[in-house]
Amino acid sequence: MVIRYTIKLTKSEVEELQIIINKGSHTSQTFRAAYILLNCDEGEYSDKITNEQIIRVLKVGMRTIDRMKKQFIEEGMEAVLERRSTTRVYDIKADGDIEAKLITLCCSEPPKGFSKWSLRLLADKMVELNYVESISHVTVRTVLKKMNLSLGK
Repeated sequence: MVIRYTIKLTKSEVEELQIIINKGSHTSQTFRAAYILLNCDEGEYSDKITNEQIIRVLKVGMRTIDRMKKQFIEEGMEAVLERRSTTRVYDIKADGDIEAKLITLCCSEPPKGFSKWSLRLLADKMVELNYVESISHVTVRTVLKKMNLSLGK
């Protein structure tokens, strides 16, 4: 069963969305949301426009329109216009102890046959010495950049 969300904006909501479109600096997401809400409005203050026309003009998908309608009905206009902060929790790959070991390793002599350390070589050596279970060359680069170290020097 498909749920159809019908948006009926009040006069003040329409005016607020018009202000966003006509004045100030806003994110492109906010502009897009304001245009979609205004064009989906089926209240007395709207110009009736079909979803197909919105899709063609704004270059958005039907799913985007449906998600915005649903979010507007369930959470309100502010939720649609403001970008939500992420709820994802990132694991810290390298704590201070691992960073210190990496820097010590970076400052040591490179293995025989190499003139200097590479990011992948450092990552492999960290695993080989059992400092970490696994570490990517990208994490090694991030730590070295954070510490303002360069492998080129």
